[in-house]
Amino acid sequence: MAKNVLGTDLESCSTDPMTGFYRDGCCNTGASDDGMHTVCVEATEDFLRFSKQKGNDLSTPNMLYDFPGLKDGDRWCLCVLRWKEAYQAGHAPLVNLRATHISALEFIDLEVLKEYATGDSLDD
Repeated sequence: MAKNVLGTDLESCSTDPMTGFYRDGCCNTGASDDGMHTVCVEATEDFLRFSKQKGNDLSTPNMLYDFPGLKDGDRWCLCVLRWKEAYQAGHAPLVNLRATHISALEFIDLEVLKEYATGDSLDD
């Protein structure tokens, strides 16, 4: 069982819309996941605009990939470096710590992630 950034079992990020590199609802990763889709975010309009400006349009549906497009409040497994880029630019979305893969800690400090934690993902 994969672990999250808190060291406990990785929880589901979202099944509506279905997310994850493996489309299993979790931010699991593996050798074929070049983008490291490991950060479970809660999308915001601000972040979606930022991502689109950076060439990664996550709000427009793409039926070729059965992708419904994200809207404010949707949870999604985001590439760790995209989250870090958004953070550095002041546009980082909230993070569900319990559903964020432990490997994200290779790129982002836990204390930084905790600053953006959703209320339901804080360590007890």
